Amino acid sequence: MARKTEAEIAAAVIAILRDRPNGRATIADLIDEIPNRIKLDPEDLAQSPTRPAEKVWEQQVRNITSHKDSPGNAIYESKLVTVSGGFALPGYEKVA
Repeated sequence: MARKTEAEIAAAVIAILRDRPNGRATIADLIDEIPNRIKLDPEDLAQSPTRPAEKVWEQQVRNITSHKDSPGNAIYESKLVTVSGGFALPGYEKVA
């Protein structure tokens, strides 16, 4: 089994946001929902070596923002935008 890539985690985030009428979610809501959407392998569920309070996959959710200037990243590719405390689909930045 292989650990999920950041792109796979971002795809799960996008799928969750598409199911929401306001196209937005907080990081906490995404972390609650992602395990219901994709199968997380033992490598994903391991403790993050750099963030001891998080599992590897949870860190990857937060890394979407951290890596926003990197080609291939969902924000860089205009598939997601950051909003206070989370993410939104493009066009839903100002929706409450």
